[in-house]
Amino acid sequence: MADIGTYLKKHTEALVKDVGIEAACQITGKSKATLGRYYSDNAEHADRFIPVDAVARLEGAASYPHVTSALADLKNITLSYDGSRPEVSRPGGVNTDVIALSRRFAQLMSEYQDAIADGIITVNEAKRLLKETVLLQQVLIDMKLHLEEESA
Repeated sequence: MADIGTYLKKHTEALVKDVGIEAACQITGKSKATLGRYYSDNAEHADRFIPVDAVARLEGAASYPHVTSALADLKNITLSYDGSRPEVSRPGGVNTDVIALSRRFAQLMSEYQDAIADGIITVNEAKRLLKETVLLQQVLIDMKLHLEEESA
């Protein structure tokens, strides 16, 4: 159970940082300290998690649903955006997505090569790899949506 908590806290941190700490404070009505407790790995904050309503508000402003995605991952669920909601703009098409996918994958492999060069993946290297993985996932979601639009 502790591993789940750590996993969710890391995604909570990614969500807050995606939105920006100041904006996250305004959106949720929480202080920086309170938001920090939600993703702190200190033992005294181990049982503190971000409320689901705050997650919903933050993910509405974020570039990616970090916590929702983490929860889905824990249950082996694949998320899919609803294409009937036109407020999400996805410029380009499948060709643009393929190019973006190639670039993102190359960036991920570059980060991976740098990370394993000394045989040890440090915490900072793991964070960079995670960031690249999330960005790659976003490109794949855009590509999926463009393919669904073209097949409809």
